[in-house]
Amino acid sequence: MAAKPQVAVVTIGGKGSSLSSASVFSVANKLAQVRIDSSIIDKLSSSNNSKSKNSSPSIKYRISFPEFLTLEECRASLTLLLSKLLLISSSIRVDVPNLIRETLNSGLGTESSSSIVVSIDVTEEEKSILDASLLASAVDGVSALLDHGASSLSPVAETVAALSCEASKGKVSAFNLVDSGDGKCLKDEAAVASDLKVLLLGSKLTGKAAVEVNAVSHIPQLYGSFREAIRNVHARARVALNSAVSNGVSGTGKAWETTLTALAAVLRKLGEDSLSRVDLNVGSVGNDSLRRSLTVLVQENFPTKDSLISAYKLAIEAAIAENYVEFAHNVNELFSLVRNVVSWEMVTAVISLKGNELLEEASKVETNGVSTGTEKKNEKKKKLLGKGTEPIVQFIKDRLKSSLPDAVDVFANFGRIAENLRSFLDPRVPDFVDFSEKIKEIVESNEIGRLPKLPKEQMTVREKAFSVITEVFKRHGAMALDTPVFELRETLMGKYGEDSKLIYDLADQVKLNHRKLLDGMLDICGVPPEKFRTICSSIDKLDKQSFEQVKREMVDEKGLTAETADRIGSFVKERGPPLELLSKLKQEGSEFMKHEGSKLALDELDILFNALDKSKCIEKIVFDLSLARGLDYYTGMIFEAVFKGTTQVIRANETEVLVGIVFGKDEDYDLSLAAEVVNELWSAKIKAEYVMAKKAMKIFERAEASGIPFAVMVGGDERKEGLVKVRDMKTRTEEKVPRDRMIEEVLKRLRNSC
Repeated sequence: MAAKPQVAVVTIGGKGSSLSSASVFSVANKLAQVRIDSSIIDKLSSSNNSKSKNSSPSIKYRISFPEFLTLEECRASLTLLLSKLLLISSSIRVDVPNLIRETLNSGLGTESSSSIVVSIDVTEEEKSILDASLLASAVDGVSALLDHGASSLSPVAETVAALSCEASKGKVSAFNLVDSGDGKCLKDEAAVASDLKVLLLGSKLTGKAAVEVNAVSHIPQLYGSFREAIRNVHARARVALNSAVSNGVSGTGKAWETTLTALAAVLRKLGEDSLSRVDLNVGSVGNDSLRRSLTVLVQENFPTKDSLISAYKLAIEAAIAENYVEFAHNVNELFSLVRNVVSWEMVTAVISLKGNELLEEASKVETNGVSTGTEKKNEKKKKLLGKGTEPIVQFIKDRLKSSLPDAVDVFANFGRIAENLRSFLDPRVPDFVDFSEKIKEIVESNEIGRLPKLPKEQMTVREKAFSVITEVFKRHGAMALDTPVFELRETLMGKYGEDSKLIYDLADQVKLNHRKLLDGMLDICGVPPEKFRTICSSIDKLDKQSFEQVKREMVDEKGLTAETADRIGSFVKERGPPLELLSKLKQEGSEFMKHEGSKLALDELDILFNALDKSKCIEKIVFDLSLARGLDYYTGMIFEAVFKGTTQVIRANETEVLVGIVFGKDEDYDLSLAAEVVNELWSAKIKAEYVMAKKAMKIFERAEASGIPFAVMVGGDERKEGLVKVRDMKTRTEEKVPRDRMIEEVLKRLRNSC
């Protein structure tokens, strides 16, 4: 008897936990079980014992949601209700969340009715809380599904649009957008155009259409707006999913209205343009019989423009009427329609590009493998696709072959083929995850294809960017080496090679990892300690190569088993916002938390990320488990920033102020305080750095040794009184000033010292 597949677990509640839209989606679709953090259960049980004498559950209560919600939406709403109840756990009995958890976990993997009803006896206080939370949880739950769905669809829909550009031989000159920083192009639009150019690089099919078509030329603008709308939805979802209800459904609904209305508007336009590209794809099918069959199939199953407009109107009308649960549901219905349209766009694009090959391959099987004389011609055609779209189409074709019999009659099984293709856009099935990973791998491994070559007239923009970068480094007390300040990335790569990249690439984002976390990960995966360094050098190539290429190197050249390499692959693909990924790695049951070295690394990263959060710069950081360079000198934190040009910097004595945090034996090591103080100085364009010590003398010695003229000291007394101590290192005099006057005092002293 086959073993049951393991079911994922989503833990709700507990200190530092964070509920994500992806987790809500998994629970809503019965892909994961719900677990309540044990600390919350203990807290509730303790609280219930003290309350049991004063109140008893005497009110019959039915937890239910509006009938128009789907089962998926009801389960998402119930998940949010559970989360919100746990956030105000002191006011409810443990029986209530336990019953909700049991309801969500019952029948896992089986179909049930389209609605959920939970009956329970509650107290008067619990009834009041449930009444206030029920509909607000429904709005947040459905919106979480939208957040996850739209975020997942975006890269796939862009890839499908690229396939349509080739199928219809569309003119793609509109994709030549460059975000040069002069305000003439929106960043999201330029990013979409850049990704499309990566996918279509080298394509011999695009640009052959007689006229430019709006459904093609508008792709960067429309999908750029889609990215922007998704980002806004995600930002609101992060807050809504981890906050208690404060103003009922009205407050929650109004907060979501503007965000989801913008998303709905983009979805409608995106769907309409996708409809137009479907018509272009069908019209471009060369085989008459194939085109007729595809036309009939599309006409029988395809959504219409009127259905998109109708769904959009229903959403707007519900928003105007302030029926916020119905509003969120209607936007979700519109999203489902658009996803359906995009899935048919993919069907028509793939059939247009590869339909003849499917027919000929079926014909070959029927003639017992006898060549029809078209193999060389087909081989040539395969090379006409873009360097990004070609492997994607091949991936789709391979999956399609594996799900169909060898001698399948294409015309007789046309509907089945179409449904198999459409499943690539269903986030509930493994094919969608694999397809999304394939797209991500291709787009991210083709960085060289998307680096714009700036014309001479734009060199002033580059010079301005470099001057800003230099100013920021100097503000942080750094100066350039005697070697050239800026060199091309390729130059430095040539100097130091791939296994020892002494490069600091300056960018909008900084990637972070930890040496101990890296070592712990390899240990967990079963890599012998003597191979840590050489395997790390392979992992570090993931910014330029696909994982399959790196895996071959680890297995064929460095002696790892395929299973060990695959396990490494499951870890190094993890990257994202620091606090979110850290929370995931630290959740109960995590292998990292059971490993001494990696647990220590996660604790150190926790301190750093909280300090960065206090400094208001964490949004610039990406936590990336594949970052594995500089192992000759990194023993803790590993960091790298990537930009179009590079520089090398070292610490120097241009620092103007040394921030010193003094803490005693019984005081906490408060890195966040140091981050706050030094960030205030940086914001005022004062060159500063900080140091923490148990004795003030250590700080003074550091300032004198580095030639730093002033120190700002914060000890235990100063913290309590809201003061800082400003010290002149030359005269050795110091003065206490209020924290809010620190910048004014430091600037005055700096001016007087000139």
